[in-house]
Amino acid sequence: MEKIIEESKQGESLVLENKPENTKKLFIESYGCAMNFSDSEIVASILSDGGYNTTSVLEEADLVLVNTCSIRDKAEQTIRKRLEKYNAVKRINPKMKVGVLGCMAERLKSQFLEEEKIVDLVVGPDAYKDLPNLLSEVEEGRDAINVILSKDETYGDISPVRLMSNGITALVSITRGCDNMCTFCVVPFTRGRERSREPQSIMNEIQDLWNKGFKEITLLGQNVDSYLWYGGGLKKDFVSASDMQKATAVNFDQLLEMVAVTYPKMRIRFSTSNPQDMHESVLHIIAKYPNICKHIHLPVQSGSNRILKEMNRLHTREEYMTLIDKIKTIIPNSSISQDMIAGFPTETEQDHQDTMSLMEYVKYNFGYMYSYSERPGTLAGRKMEDDVTEETKARRLQEIVDLQQKHAWFRSEEFIGQTVEVLVEKVSKKSKEEFSGRNSQSITVVFPKEDYKIGDFVNVKITSCTSGTLKGEAVGLSNMN
Repeated sequence: MEKIIEESKQGESLVLENKPENTKKLFIESYGCAMNFSDSEIVASILSDGGYNTTSVLEEADLVLVNTCSIRDKAEQTIRKRLEKYNAVKRINPKMKVGVLGCMAERLKSQFLEEEKIVDLVVGPDAYKDLPNLLSEVEEGRDAINVILSKDETYGDISPVRLMSNGITALVSITRGCDNMCTFCVVPFTRGRERSREPQSIMNEIQDLWNKGFKEITLLGQNVDSYLWYGGGLKKDFVSASDMQKATAVNFDQLLEMVAVTYPKMRIRFSTSNPQDMHESVLHIIAKYPNICKHIHLPVQSGSNRILKEMNRLHTREEYMTLIDKIKTIIPNSSISQDMIAGFPTETEQDHQDTMSLMEYVKYNFGYMYSYSERPGTLAGRKMEDDVTEETKARRLQEIVDLQQKHAWFRSEEFIGQTVEVLVEKVSKKSKEEFSGRNSQSITVVFPKEDYKIGDFVNVKITSCTSGTLKGEAVGLSNMN
């Protein structure tokens, strides 16, 4: 799952409406990808039923939980600093309990509980329903841990509360885990094997959001394109499914069409896609329905075939470029974004240039770019020497970022003179007189407020831009209202 949660929301404490009968206070923070933020909504829902109201004041909390990310070393260091802060407060308020959720919990369970003794509670991504039992253990003076990875847990029966919600956009989880054993990635080890959520529970959650006035959802998974429901269980076990299960199975393009047809006035996004699993049938569904957003986040990680093989990415440079060509042919107005890693072990200057040339071929609208950081437990961490110097990594990353900035400008300027549909999400950060929202291509658009309101779909004529933002004037409400 890639980081689609904006930086300003990383670590923001999450608050929901209080229940008057609840007597205990929960402080919960989330870091990392959208899946973590979605999981925190599930946790808050479970604990709300267990007597906890949320608070944004750390010092008054009975229970402090941090939902963690392990994907890069920087993310883990951020969490460690937060744990130091929690424990400083805990020395003043010894009744306060501290717990770690998510990917880092699974990876560092014994370190947190036994060696460093900095937390009371460690809960992996598949064990959130066990939280009430674990908290009882903690109350009785015992450390509590459950990081068992499940073959079938999808939390389809939990109705998530909407934390930090603007009441307009929401995340809807459709898969958990990942079967793609990329050598740089911890997700298969921290979130387990891939399984899909029952379609009707997905539709029920979307119906609930629609009833509450939400206007846009993002279907969420480590790898949404490999969504496959055949009655439950791991995706890898589909080969052993019965003929009836295979005949009635639901894949991603069918789910996407089901949502689009049932909720024609609701915008639909999805994330994240994997090049090897994105089929042409999905592209035709995106093109067919105007309420499916024309944006595809398609991580590539490197433009070098040799490095892609070292990463165990199950696609080549040429296959990726063919998929890009299909996207541009079938959905000509689609935006495409990327994930890129600079300085993977053994990366040469030629490998780096292959990445730059791939970027020139695609000219992505935007992307998420990082230098390689070795993650303990991954195949790369165990078997490969991190042999590219930090200086070289930094220089290559900067060249990738600079090229992406150039392409972002190019793509933004293409919108000038066009009229785009914008879902108004909030007041602009830079001016209280302007609204901010995103167009179908997931590009931020700002325009004067006039008489419009948050939640409106507004047609905006683009008059100018920066590399990451379009600016324009409203020309009326769209037919999505």
